[in-house]
Amino acid sequence: MHRRRVKLSSRVGRLTERLKHGSILVRGARRVEHRGVVATYDVHDQVVGNPRARRKFSRARPPALDAVQESVLDELRTNDYAIVAFSELFPDDGFRRRVEHEGDAFREAVEGRLATGESGADIYKDYLVRRQTRGQEIDAASPWFTACLSDRLLGVANSYLGMWSMLEYVDFWYSKPVPGDSERIQSQRWHRDFDDRHLLKAFLYLVDVDEETGPLEFVAGSARGGAAAGYLPWRPASPKYPTPEEFEEHVSSEDIRTFTAPSGTLILCNTSGFHRGGFATGKPRILATATYCSPASLESLTEYNYTISNKARSRLSGAAHFAVADAVRRGTTAAWLSVARTALAAAFILVLVFVLLPEALHDHPYDVF
Repeated sequence: MHRRRVKLSSRVGRLTERLKHGSILVRGARRVEHRGVVATYDVHDQVVGNPRARRKFSRARPPALDAVQESVLDELRTNDYAIVAFSELFPDDGFRRRVEHEGDAFREAVEGRLATGESGADIYKDYLVRRQTRGQEIDAASPWFTACLSDRLLGVANSYLGMWSMLEYVDFWYSKPVPGDSERIQSQRWHRDFDDRHLLKAFLYLVDVDEETGPLEFVAGSARGGAAAGYLPWRPASPKYPTPEEFEEHVSSEDIRTFTAPSGTLILCNTSGFHRGGFATGKPRILATATYCSPASLESLTEYNYTISNKARSRLSGAAHFAVADAVRRGTTAAWLSVARTALAAAFILVLVFVLLPEALHDHPYDVF
């Protein structure tokens, strides 16, 4: 996922770096950011965006799920995860080969760059290489993108979430091997994704994944009502990484699923539950991935990692059209919105100085952002 860029505190920091109480103002700005994010999510979850998406789902013709899809849906509702062979969900051999060839092309491109000494790694995760760059227009003819918007996958996602969902994220990942004695970092550690409580992620293995290939691991039932659901429960914009000792104390090893599987395995899971992955120590882990979320998430917590042209979106209909609704590039409008946000940040500085500063002086730092 891509976190929505909330820049108030950083702008306040730049403008107040020479002031004696600049850090206190930044702390106050972070409080404003956090409260705004939470309030926006709650409003769209309970009043605006998600109720509208649920009405669209209930009023439209229900997805006609076949036996394979129904089995996947039942497993998701029971365990918050499901495993299925991609060939079962997409029996068309020609289409499946196009997805595989797309993955092969990504792998060859990455390994070609690595062979020349270029890392190509993500700026936040130096062990991970992504194909998609934030804001880059996606190839609407991409077989994997087509699969993600198809009734085969989108129908399952919408049925599980009980609403028309948004296809927030589409990408290919190459997890580079690290030394076996390396310390797990970031998403290699147990965590919940902060972006939404109404969440479904897809991971399509493009290589055989064993213990040395950084398999995805998941705590069954930790998203919706299982034994671990109450441990560090999901809250908007508040990622938590428990220590291994704390995690072992609160989560039974019997609930942990380690998804070692052959190439062509599709894993779906609600990653508002505890999970980790990508800790490859012997061989690279290569996969295609996608995230389905609710409208509330995109209004407050996350951004699309791609854009799509109006022409490409106009070819879609119904749930698929809705899924990419806000991924259309806005051009000049986006520029004006950026100017407006800057002006709003300046206004907030006045509010911080005259209203929130006394409260911030008596508060303590927090680690949400």
